[in-house]
Amino acid sequence: MRNPELSQHFLRSPRLALILIGHSNLKKRDLVIEIGAGSGVITSALAHRVKHVIAIEPDQTAIEKLKFNLEKYHIENVTIVKQDFLDYELPKTPYKVFSNPPFHLSSKIIHKLIESDNPPESFYLILQKQFALKLLNTSRHYTSQLGLKLTENYTTKIRLPLKPTDFTPPPAVPTVLFEAKRTNL
Repeated sequence: MRNPELSQHFLRSPRLALILIGHSNLKKRDLVIEIGAGSGVITSALAHRVKHVIAIEPDQTAIEKLKFNLEKYHIENVTIVKQDFLDYELPKTPYKVFSNPPFHLSSKIIHKLIESDNPPESFYLILQKQFALKLLNTSRHYTSQLGLKLTENYTTKIRLPLKPTDFTPPPAVPTVLFEAKRTNL
């Protein structure tokens, strides 16, 4: 099921997905985009907590497993989009993002989100810790150009560290749940 070319590290547990979502500002009325939905561990957890989920997944094998899992659990508030997120047209209405994206696309994904005509109200991404630290505007760590641009309109923080055993396969780098909330709402 895992495509090694897509640098996929899937969360193992729906329970962990619910715990992570609990550390977000997602509400029952929200539209949430999930980037790289995979087999649906996060998707199904999101579907129980928000109004509607747009699950974006480019891999057909993953989509078949996702559809099967959603049908098995009678989840109906999910729209599956077979597309590369970088080519996806973001909604014109308010939305949020919660995702475990491929690590090699993290920078491009954040650029797309914050440079869009309608950026998300907030986004939560599972990121490599070293990359996430560069997105924080603090004197304790080096802040990247992307981090400086991001913090013009967002407050950022690391919400939670994750363990390699939380994923299959385990990533070789430390990972965290990263939060960015828009300040000009």
